Amino acid sequence: MYYINDKEYKCSVAVTLDIFNDRWKLAIIWHLLDGDKRFKELHEIISEISQKTLTVKLKELEEKNIIHREVFAEVPPKVVYSLTDAGKNLKPVLQEMFKWGINYVEEYGKVDSIDSCESNICK
Repeated sequence: MYYINDKEYKCSVAVTLDIFNDRWKLAIIWHLLDGDKRFKELHEIISEISQKTLTVKLKELEEKNIIHREVFAEVPPKVVYSLTDAGKNLKPVLQEMFKWGINYVEEYGKVDSIDSCESNICK
């Protein structure tokens, strides 16, 4: 058995699925692999997400110790999001998912344009 965050799991995969239970969290982590970002930067990069949803997902990832939120005492307030060591450990997993997605589309679909989420983290 696995116990974390006041929950009991029979399988370690269940822990992972519970943390990454939607599409937005992995997208946020993917873009933070490039470096620290402010809220506005993340919202511009992941333009399909609403501000409210982004706020909720960032808070959930912070509670799970995947990202770190740093508030600077400035006017206006400056908040920067970065990956914790646990978040950084996801890099090889996300790189493999990225490659798998490209291979899947090449085999079963069609590629019309350059991947908009490709960045230097894959190189």
